Amino acid sequence: VEAGALPSLLPGGRPATDPRAREETAEVWRIRELPHRYGRDTGQIIEAAATGELGALLVAGVEVADLPDPARAREALDAVGFLVSLELRPSEVTERADVVFPVAAVAEKPGTFLNWEGRVRMFEAPLKPEHMTRRLAPADARVLHMLADTLDVPFGLPDLKSVRTELERLGSWDGPRATEPLESAKPLPRPGAGEAVLAGHRLLLDQGLLQQGDEALAGTRHAAVARLSAVTAAETGVKDGDELEIAGPSGTIRLPLQVSEMPDRVVWLPMNSVGGGVTSDTGARPGELVRIAAATGAAPAAPEVRS
Repeated sequence: VEAGALPSLLPGGRPATDPRAREETAEVWRIRELPHRYGRDTGQIIEAAATGELGALLVAGVEVADLPDPARAREALDAVGFLVSLELRPSEVTERADVVFPVAAVAEKPGTFLNWEGRVRMFEAPLKPEHMTRRLAPADARVLHMLADTLDVPFGLPDLKSVRTELERLGSWDGPRATEPLESAKPLPRPGAGEAVLAGHRLLLDQGLLQQGDEALAGTRHAAVARLSAVTAAETGVKDGDELEIAGPSGTIRLPLQVSEMPDRVVWLPMNSVGGGVTSDTGARPGELVRIAAATGAAPAAPEVRS
């Protein structure tokens, strides 16, 4: 929000439709007028790339399994004419990219965090070049600056000092804030027999790319389990420790059951702890209905996991 990285915002959390906010931003950027339309959100970018409306994409630090529709995102990455990736580790994006720019990890570059109280906390690079046995990769901001220069649309932000100076010139926004995003109400899912509402989130330690290669850290992960209430488990015919099969529109996954205190007719899953991730493997997202049953027979072949 403060960076203005949402399609309806300008830097400092300024509403893109506010005349004064637009004037202030245009003055700092030394342009006559800002575009009169909103930018695209992630889903709109993916759809535009998949349909050929966008000819190129620049993707920085995105895991496809985290996106709302991983299957459509893969179609977009395959369809786009030119794909540039800024990354730390090999991924589904780098596998498809025409150009890959390795960028510095957070410990290798200076920057700024905004804490939970909204306070700005600047930091210098904890790891210096003299501490490293390899040459440090450039910061992602530096890569963006070089790309902009090459495209003849220079940002004029060659280093962190320049970025901080521009943010200071913009200052904080003291006008009315943009309204919160609005979502049309939808009918509540009503699971029947053998169904449940999918719930879940990513665990702190899971299959995330930045955790790869650290087996000691991986050994401290929580076990991947499915969770049902005692009532729903009894209805489904499974008990604690049994294998539960969860099926969505495009596939199934199996996990051992842990009976938990939670709402009935809801199944909780760790979203990226097994296979290619729950959404990729089942085609279902949290809030949608899935089928649940006691697993029978041999487990299906594990889905391919790109690395």
